[in-house]
Amino acid sequence: MGSMFWRIFASFWLAIVLVAGFSVLLGRALNQDALILATHPALKQLPERWVAYYEAGDFPAARRLLEQRKRHQQLDVQVLNEEGQPLSEGTLFSRAAAFEARAKPHRLPWRRLTEQYESPTGSAYLFIYRIPHSSLHEWQRGSLLLPLGALLAALLVLTLLSLRLTLSITRPLQSLRGAVHDLGRTAYQQQSLARLATRRDEFGLLAEDFNQMGQRLQGLIASQRQLLRDVSHELRSPLARLKIALALAERADEAQRRALWPRLDQECNRLEALISEILTLARLDAEPGGKQAVDLPALLHKLADDARLQWPEQHLELHLQALQVQGWPDMLERAIDNLLRNALRFNPPQQPVEIHLLRQGNCCRLDIRDHGPGVAAEHLARLGEPFFRAPGQSSTGHGLGLAIARRAAERLGGSLVLSNHAQGGLLASLLLPLE
Repeated sequence: MGSMFWRIFASFWLAIVLVAGFSVLLGRALNQDALILATHPALKQLPERWVAYYEAGDFPAARRLLEQRKRHQQLDVQVLNEEGQPLSEGTLFSRAAAFEARAKPHRLPWRRLTEQYESPTGSAYLFIYRIPHSSLHEWQRGSLLLPLGALLAALLVLTLLSLRLTLSITRPLQSLRGAVHDLGRTAYQQQSLARLATRRDEFGLLAEDFNQMGQRLQGLIASQRQLLRDVSHELRSPLARLKIALALAERADEAQRRALWPRLDQECNRLEALISEILTLARLDAEPGGKQAVDLPALLHKLADDARLQWPEQHLELHLQALQVQGWPDMLERAIDNLLRNALRFNPPQQPVEIHLLRQGNCCRLDIRDHGPGVAAEHLARLGEPFFRAPGQSSTGHGLGLAIARRAAERLGGSLVLSNHAQGGLLASLLLPLE
């Protein structure tokens, strides 16, 4: 069985059935009259044979049959008719009935059993058996070997099943515990649960989910460390330029200082813009609250109007369908604004920036295409990494705009695809779910 549920369920009910069955068997085996009458060798076919002799008129043979049971198996037998009258002298001493009447049942030297037998002729007979306790105990020791052996075998089977079930639960838990410990020390290895993930039960599914979670957490930790290193590197450059400009201003005269103020202001603005983008990228991993309906055409018209004010020489072509998505307006606006600014930064003024919004299955697709130089094919895969700038574009921006757009698309449940257009320029395709 593949499912852990069915293993536990089947083991539980198998244990109940075995315990209940052997309890009943042992209960019947422990001195119950019906079991003795059915299985004691001295009583086997005794009523049938005696009645056959008696009704055939062979009274000596019927008598010898009872004496044989007395002599060989210590069994005393009396036979009564329907009126309670003895049909045979029996093998018990004559005052046995009076002795039984006076003595207490547990102090009798024998066990008294009765069996009613109806012959094929319709006559009813009552057989009274008296088996000495010593003979009965000897027979019981032999007759209990089979149920006791079966009980021991059942206990052995249950022990093996319980051991296997216990190991099938505790071993995966130990593996998961070790994986959690490694994850807490940021030393998680996906191969540590590879074997467990091949199981077809709940632990296998849990191991697969844990592997995905561990891989995701390791990736986040690695990206945060890389981001911290990149932030340290990027902040160092404007701070160094600012420090140099301040040192020059300290030694300069009044006229030279006035010439240095624009440079100081420029470096401060660059530093402020870089810190703002870093904070924006970091806030994308925080919980932004509940989603809202966002009218994409209205948002795109607003961003296009803002872009025309900053780049009046640029021309924008909008081809929009009326579509709405569920998301966070500020996050979506920042993502689209970064994509639009990136296109305007590299687009030649004589060519338009093309913006297309259309429905594609259960998603909406936003394409922003410029007519710039595009990006070399070997660098396309790295576009969207924090602080990565393709060669030839290192002087523009900080390499965070596309990273913010990609992270926002992922938080919104979509994706960002960057590619070179067949007719030139870079094509940014933002895919977002409509439901």
